Order: sequence, then C-alpha cells, then structure tokens
Amino acid sequence: MSKSRVANVSRPATVQKATKGGQLLDLERYVPALITFIANKLSRSATTYYQSHFGVSVTEWRILSLLALEPGIPAARICHVIGFDKGPVSRTLAVMQKRDLVAIKTDPLDGRSHSISLTAKGRAAHDNVIVVALERERRLLGCLRKDEQETLIKLLLRIHGNLGAVTDHDGSEAGDD
Repeated sequence: MSKSRVANVSRPATVQKATKGGQLLDLERYVPALITFIANKLSRSATTYYQSHFGVSVTEWRILSLLALEPGIPAARICHVIGFDKGPVSRTLAVMQKRDLVAIKTDPLDGRSHSISLTAKGRAAHDNVIVVALERERRLLGCLRKDEQETLIKLLLRIHGNLGAVTDHDGSEAGDD
C-alpha cells in the first residue's frame, strides 16, 4: 500500500466506477478484507515456522493456547472461541490426541460431551511455542506506540463483540467479505 493512498483517511471503502461495472472495493480501506489479508498472512507464516520448529500447525497452536487457559473444555467451546467449524476442530483434536498433545475424556454424566486437556507433551509444546508467538506479536506491533497498541486492542475487541451484526445466529456469514 502506498503511503499517500493510506494517508487519505476520508476516502470511502468503495469507489464508484464511472463505467457500467458499478462499484469496486478499495482494498486499502475495506476493513473485512484488511482483517482477512492480515490474518491469512499471519497464519501462513506462523504455520510455516511453528511446523518446522515445533511440529505444530497454527490451528494446533490455537487449540494448545486455549487449552492452557481453559483446561478441560469441550470441543464446542474451542469452536466458539477460535471461530472454526466442528469438523476441522474434531479432526485436529483427533490428530493431536494421536500425537499425545491432548487427552480427550468422555463426560460421565453426558456421553456426548468430552473434556479436553493438555497432556504433559502438549503443555511442553505450548510452553515452547508461546515464547515465539509473543515475540512475533511484539515485532508485528513494533510499528505502533504503546498507546496505539492499546487502542488497536480495544477497537478489535469492540469489532469482535459486534460480529453478531453480520453473522447469522448459527455463526455463518450473512454476507461475503
């Protein structure tokens, strides 16, 4: 992105095209695209690094980090927090269980529910990856002052809290990015 185009903050997210093609997105101003592009690039680079250095994908890392915070949670909670569908999470958990990163126990009161926890190997993987993950975050945010970092976090939390404005009750998108 050129600095001159980014600096023009008054320009709307869409630009009216004079031909019969209609409106076009300004990808330097369309927030859903910016968030998606950043997330995709961060995930791809994290997976490459984490896989080669620690043997875990970024999805596995997300699950490891959540289980470190909330031991014994069910898969439905993992899906809710990280925003993935049940199928990919279940498949990832099965692979992680085979690799002895997580333990999955059936709830004795409800045979359909499972409690998922880190194993000692999973905790060790978490403890190794978190050092790199926090350093990646530090470098990513290094272009911002501390007050700007705090503002960004607050704004992202507000946007996250407002996702219901564009999602259906089941969490599927109401419109395209």
